[in-house]
Amino acid sequence: MNSQSKAVANLARFCSAILLLVSLTACVQPRNSEDLKEKTAQATANMKRDAKAVAAGIREGWSRDKPLDLNSASKEDLASLPGISSTDADRIIEGRPYDAPVDLVNRRILSKAKYDQISDRIKAKK
Repeated sequence: MNSQSKAVANLARFCSAILLLVSLTACVQPRNSEDLKEKTAQATANMKRDAKAVAAGIREGWSRDKPLDLNSASKEDLASLPGISSTDADRIIEGRPYDAPVDLVNRRILSKAKYDQISDRIKAKK
């Protein structure tokens, strides 16, 4: 190979390398700071939502093992029971004290159907 052929081959390689770099640079989209901030905020919101779901699951798991005392449980604890709304929790608290969990039905604070959903998760400590 003579020197002129080597020079042409080197020039061809150099042009190919430049063309490759230019095409790769064109494919990469520049990230602006607003886009990055938005994606970070979205990721943070997703992590926060997931953390709340995990915490709720842990609370539910703990409450399954030990029944809630109707006479001392907080509104949030009562509302975490299946089928019990915030309004139901308020009515349960207003009806205190209870001698037995079935008092919720006897006093018409909860329907029998709602009571049946939670009967194994509640107690009435005196």
